[in-house]
Amino acid sequence: MLAEIISLGAELMTGAAVDTNSAWLSDALARCGIPVSRHTTVGDDREAITAAIAEASSRADLVILTGGLGPTADDLTRPALADALAVPLVTDAESLRQIEDFFRALARPMPAGNRIQAHLPRDSTPLPNHWGTAPGIQARLGRADIFCLPGVPREMRAMFAQYIEPHLREHAPPAGLVTRVLRTFGAGESHLAEQIEDLMARDRNPAVGTTASEGVISVRIVARAASPAAAAQLADEDEAEIRKRLGPLVYGHENDTLASVVGALLTNRSRTVATAESCTGGLIAKLLTDIPGSSRYVLGGAVVYSNAQKTAMLNVPAALIDAHGAVSEPVAESLAVNCRAAFACDYALAATGIAGPGGGTAEKPVGLVYLALASPSQVTVRECRFSDRFDRAAIRDRAAKTALNMLRHELLAAPL
Repeated sequence: MLAEIISLGAELMTGAAVDTNSAWLSDALARCGIPVSRHTTVGDDREAITAAIAEASSRADLVILTGGLGPTADDLTRPALADALAVPLVTDAESLRQIEDFFRALARPMPAGNRIQAHLPRDSTPLPNHWGTAPGIQARLGRADIFCLPGVPREMRAMFAQYIEPHLREHAPPAGLVTRVLRTFGAGESHLAEQIEDLMARDRNPAVGTTASEGVISVRIVARAASPAAAAQLADEDEAEIRKRLGPLVYGHENDTLASVVGALLTNRSRTVATAESCTGGLIAKLLTDIPGSSRYVLGGAVVYSNAQKTAMLNVPAALIDAHGAVSEPVAESLAVNCRAAFACDYALAATGIAGPGGGTAEKPVGLVYLALASPSQVTVRECRFSDRFDRAAIRDRAAKTALNMLRHELLAAPL
């Protein structure tokens, strides 16, 4: 079974929005064992959308469209699909009722324009949208099953799980394709590639490749075989070998983040953490508290941006700041130690540095960050020099993730 994805919208063509839906769908389909052979992006042009649907349906067994199901004149998926199917649009009474119920639940009158969202190609199947107003559509053209989903990512993802995954389980042949993703942090992409170079050989099965995004290097394993079990065995063998070679650089897999992994380690060890942040401005605490249930282990944090507040809130001696500067190893250490005492926690993370774009000197350039971790037994301070090619946001992001990675390594060494 082959799939094609069609993304619709003028905003995608002009660069006003980025097509994240196609990437997400390709990954989701790969996990179902369905390879995607083509991505197509089409603007708000009815004839062009019709042609894209007809062409994709002649090549693929599964065609997924995202976008163009809204209530405005430039939402053209419905009429274009009807043209491709050579049928008229008709009003689906149940879809209209569900749209009316959506607005009734909000205690708002339904705009007249929303009625067109209940217009579907004759003989197509409506897909109720429990997360928004636009129903999806299922149809058949030539060899292809066609699914039209909303462009709103939250709605699209939920409807994929609700409708397309069950369809694939029922109709797709058992897939001998298995995808695994390992997440790493702490080394560059070229360093990782050197460690697993032989596994990344072209035309090898499984196929192994790396991608970099905001400091995280992902290693993707794609195994193909005659059956799902055989593909899974190939993927298992490569995953075990990669973990062996990369060791603690691998912090997790699939959707794991450094913060979620650190949170699980803290929870498993019944430990707590607090943060003292200057240049990161609370980002470390934000990443930690993005994780549901983080109140079990995050006690709090202090954003001490000014020197005065470093002294007032966390008792960093003014003389220490005067002697070494706010961006220094002694100040980072003092922030961590005093934060741990103030919050009575097991671990404290501290960050002080120069995020730029100004404020750097020859001695202390933009990108210089001191990170400190205070634990029950010791204080560790790390000097980081992030590239001056990074912008302010990237420096803060790398600093926060590096701090979390320091805590991860500390927790891995700590007993349960």
